[in-house]
Amino acid sequence: MSAKDKFHHLVRVALESEGWTVTDDPLSISFGGVDVYIDLAAEKLILAEREEEKIAVEIKSFLGSSAISDFHLAVGQFINYRTILNQKDPKRSLYLAIPEEAYDNFFRLEFTQTVIKNNQINLIVYNVEKEVIVQWQN
Repeated sequence: MSAKDKFHHLVRVALESEGWTVTDDPLSISFGGVDVYIDLAAEKLILAEREEEKIAVEIKSFLGSSAISDFHLAVGQFINYRTILNQKDPKRSLYLAIPEEAYDNFFRLEFTQTVIKNNQINLIVYNVEKEVIVQWQN
């Protein structure tokens, strides 16, 4: 199992403050001879529909020396994790959690937006200083 991201606890607390119940930390899931550990799994009861919404969240800090290298790693993990979730837990939506600074400085670039759109990557953007989620992007 890999080490927790620097902002793991921050994202967990931010999700809980929005009414999410963290059910797994991490979410361990296996498929086709591969074991993976997605940072968090959470559920939220939607009262109007009386259904549960389920998510899995892979948290990234984007604090490395190369944003493009961090991006390659994050996109690869996201695609692999989504593939496994589609097989084992298809009702759970996967999100990539990124800091607002990375979103503002790198994720708004045309290249990055094109990759996100083409690969249907859901984002959670969190503010490190305020310790809150500032945007959900599907």
